[in-house]
Amino acid sequence: MAEGLQKKLQQEVEKFKAIQKEYQTVINSRQQLDSQLTENSGVRDELNILESDANVFKLIGPVLVKQDLEEARQNVNKRIDYITGETKRLEKTIEDLDKKQDAQREVLGKLQQQLQQAQVKAAMKA
Repeated sequence: MAEGLQKKLQQEVEKFKAIQKEYQTVINSRQQLDSQLTENSGVRDELNILESDANVFKLIGPVLVKQDLEEARQNVNKRIDYITGETKRLEKTIEDLDKKQDAQREVLGKLQQQLQQAQVKAAMKA
């Protein structure tokens, strides 16, 4: 019986590790989006300072291409909207993974208790 519990416990530990790995990946993505949002917000602030006749250039590969100021503002605002949406989506994923981790911890705790009880019973019989 103890061996069966041991095997089940090992399987549940592997599930928990997989959830933790996915959680870490999502956290890394969230951090990357945060830095992109900060960068784009800075660009938006700089573009808002410019006067309407200012020259704006966009780096495309190794070439600077002249771009309309209003078009540049719209592009940056669209990027910020997209990043904000992705951040909200990742926040929901993080919440879901938190719940999965909590549930998995409970399962692991119960299995550990069962294993300890089985070991105590086996020791008493011996």
